[in-house]
Amino acid sequence: MINKNLNRGFALPVSLMLLVVMTLMGVALVSVTSSDMSSNTDRDDSSQAFYAAESGITMAKQWLKNQINYTSGGDPNNQLKFCKTSLFPNLINVKALRDQNNNNLIGTSNLGNLMSATGAEKTRLDNFSYEYFITLTPDSNGNTTTPQKKPGTNDILYTIFSCGCDASNGSCSSSNNNIIALEAVVTIKD
Repeated sequence: MINKNLNRGFALPVSLMLLVVMTLMGVALVSVTSSDMSSNTDRDDSSQAFYAAESGITMAKQWLKNQINYTSGGDPNNQLKFCKTSLFPNLINVKALRDQNNNNLIGTSNLGNLMSATGAEKTRLDNFSYEYFITLTPDSNGNTTTPQKKPGTNDILYTIFSCGCDASNGSCSSSNNNIIALEAVVTIKD
């Protein structure tokens, strides 16, 4: 015969232990899920900053296409807010192209100004920006003062340096935001 007194109270400790184990598993699951969501948000911001940099390249190409004369200006760093020349390690002596007012051409905008959106989408797009400058394509020493020509042609090569940021162009800083730097080499056909 089995003594029923030895088994008395056995269910309560087992139930409490299972409750503690399941609570720990739940906490671990919530923690993993929230860190995954944060990681996905960071990746989304970086992707959107990349698209902003691409938008800068597109806008710079349009500017180049609409110009008649291109002249070299000065170092654009003092006019740039976040797309500093130091983000492009192949540049040494940087001379940006000048606009018709004889200023270094610096293009900058929020994505909300480029795309037609309203409400929450416009607010979201205003939180991403681009900034660009254009130079003659750097030579092998990183100088942008001498025109480089496309091999076999007389077409001059230009390089667009564009950066996208996950903040508006007025508040973006390299210490607080994701900045994606891109460059594109282009020629202009007559």
